[in-house]
Amino acid sequence: MTPYQREQWDTLSLVENYISRQTSSERSELSTAIEKYLDYRHRLDIFLSLHFNEICTRECFQNNLSACCSKDGIITFFGDVVVNVLASDETHLNTMFNLLTRPHTSPKCLYLTTSGCAWRIRPSVCALFLCDRAKDAVFSLNPDRKVEWDELKREEKDYKWPDKPVVFDYLETVFIEAGIRSPLMYLHNSPGLLRVKKRAGIL
Repeated sequence: MTPYQREQWDTLSLVENYISRQTSSERSELSTAIEKYLDYRHRLDIFLSLHFNEICTRECFQNNLSACCSKDGIITFFGDVVVNVLASDETHLNTMFNLLTRPHTSPKCLYLTTSGCAWRIRPSVCALFLCDRAKDAVFSLNPDRKVEWDELKREEKDYKWPDKPVVFDYLETVFIEAGIRSPLMYLHNSPGLLRVKKRAGIL
């Protein structure tokens, strides 16, 4: 395993093991906490599918012209992992574990398979990445799409940017209180994000 694979495997394993030991009511509480975020991600996926699916498949997946899905290029938050585990079944998770333990030599992301991304709910940094070529192609023809896109990007902060209570901070807190720590807990580890929380009076 590369250091990146190990970090990803460790966090996925921690989250999967913890959630698998939860009672149904405890798991339901976590699932309820992410409902609004999942609704947001559903709307984001619809937007991307309608307006970018064709060009992104051609430019990135087939022609390798974009930087998206690049090798070891995913910045994942701890909340991304929790959301994905809650939304995944055993088959999906086993696929991810298998990808993380095998040698990776492709120039593309280790999670990218022939059938697409192995994540059930992709990290938001992936979902919100559009290369300039794709944006120019779509937004130049329809400026209203750019307005929609800008609003979707802004809305992400409602779930991840800790200038107020946000679900990604809550998810980290749940696991920390259970004695679980991960380097991917940026909302509790990042000096910059901790300053944001301090200025907002959350710390």
